[in-house]
Amino acid sequence: MFEHCNGDEPRRELGYCTDDVARGLVLASGVGDEISDLGEVYLRFVLSAVDEDGRSHNRMGLDGEWTDEPSLGDWWGRALWALGASVSAGMGGREAESALGRMLTRRSPDRRATAYALLGAAPLYETMPEARALVADAANTLATRSDAAVPWRWLEPRLTYDNAAVPHALLLGGNALGRPELVELGLDQLDFLAGVQQPDGHLSLVPVGGWGPGDTPPGFDQQPVEVASLAAAAATAFDITGDPRWRDLVGASAAWFLGDNDKGVAMMDLDTGAGYDGLTGHGRNLNRGAESTLASVTTVFQAHRSGVRECPPPSVFTPTSTSGPIPPG
Repeated sequence: MFEHCNGDEPRRELGYCTDDVARGLVLASGVGDEISDLGEVYLRFVLSAVDEDGRSHNRMGLDGEWTDEPSLGDWWGRALWALGASVSAGMGGREAESALGRMLTRRSPDRRATAYALLGAAPLYETMPEARALVADAANTLATRSDAAVPWRWLEPRLTYDNAAVPHALLLGGNALGRPELVELGLDQLDFLAGVQQPDGHLSLVPVGGWGPGDTPPGFDQQPVEVASLAAAAATAFDITGDPRWRDLVGASAAWFLGDNDKGVAMMDLDTGAGYDGLTGHGRNLNRGAESTLASVTTVFQAHRSGVRECPPPSVFTPTSTSGPIPPG
């Protein structure tokens, strides 16, 4: 899985990264036997990234050698998430459990990495004692305002990158810990994200530069990873609450890829499943890298898993004007 593409041609010289392969392993763990061979390849890669002290490498060259030092950035959190999903699905075995045991002793100073780590640890709360402390620590960190002076509902001064990972983690963490106040906080934060990103009946995403209080859509460039994260969080909210408005949000996320967005262009190649790298002020970025492709496939998977048949369905957040079939699963 090469990180970057020029159009649909992989840029092999730029190598591989744990961030993307971990995303692939999370997807493979959820889909099951249909892509089990790919899942095993992704699992081997992620396991090789984990250092003896529980930190993780991110970048590997074409020669199979790591080009960075292990650390606790986003890729560490994603690797923990991926291994947690793998073990929960019965794919990981003792080697994955051993790597997880080392990772679960570490804590990242980064909020997104902390959210990803919680997403991996929460499903293991009952079966791996080492997961319990991380779930509690991470949930408390994410539930705390990062700046007491923030003048809006969001727990951070600005909306930045992969924002829905935070409410997603609060939902799973609160559910695992038996703390309904954390689940309610996760639902509140997800409700805020849904409202601020649906001003005109479709998703208008937080752009790469972020949004703060007073900023208004549309903004560019918009990244597919934001949609995939929103769909995953909404699917979890639907699982926990059974409230159909969260399933509607999954449908609106799939609709963004099919063209119900600020430029009215498809952000997914329906022939290949590849995702385009970003929605710009002039249309789509024609590069189809790993992150965007995984975002499109994961969002469609969440739509099928949640029972969405058309997108966008009627939404409690905003009215909709178009509807179309979901691509095959």
